[in-house]
Amino acid sequence: AVVVTLDADLQNPPEEIPRLLAEIDAGHDAVGTRREGRNDPFLRRAISAVVSRLASLAVGVPMTDCGSMLRAYRRPVVDEILRLAERALFIPALGAWLARRPTEISIRHEARLAGRSRYSPLRFMQLGFDLMTGFSLVPIQLVSLAGLGVSLLGIAFGAFLLIRRLILGPESEGLFTLFAILFVFVGILIFAVGLVGEYVGRIYAEVRRRPSYVVRAVYPADPEEPCASS
Repeated sequence: AVVVTLDADLQNPPEEIPRLLAEIDAGHDAVGTRREGRNDPFLRRAISAVVSRLASLAVGVPMTDCGSMLRAYRRPVVDEILRLAERALFIPALGAWLARRPTEISIRHEARLAGRSRYSPLRFMQLGFDLMTGFSLVPIQLVSLAGLGVSLLGIAFGAFLLIRRLILGPESEGLFTLFAILFVFVGILIFAVGLVGEYVGRIYAEVRRRPSYVVRAVYPADPEEPCASS
């Protein structure tokens, strides 16, 4: 069975569905789409491009246009999504992450017939944060690395002041020494915050209980085949 999703505003033409099904028949288990000739304002297209880039980095699968909802999934992929006990579900990203052979095709994008989109810039920003925190610990790890870098900068600055003092003798450098000490302690504080965030992120990953792998099929052993002795 195949599940096809699309927006109700008909900006994604239903006439494109057979092309998605053809990709499914070719062996792919998730088919994404990228809209060509988008009938959207420039700001919306720019924000969508940034969110799509974040989605690609977070999921590890190229997603050119994560805002295009015309997509097709094989039933096993949908079943795995339904098994996830999460409230913040972004189906395109999860589908691409769970799929074994995802792909993308280009589709037309029609003008909206009526109404307006409910995806405001704030909603796009929230979606970007969901993608960053829902698929990767890299953001909080970058915070830890930034704290470590600030600490090393403070230590290097302090060493420079010490060497300068030994070579040139005592000078009025109390303010610079204070800056060096401040850099060290601020860096340690940022690193500690990042370390706590790492622990929280790992706990969050355990609570979500996302599968480490997906079993597509189980093949029982042939009872007539002799077992190899160890």
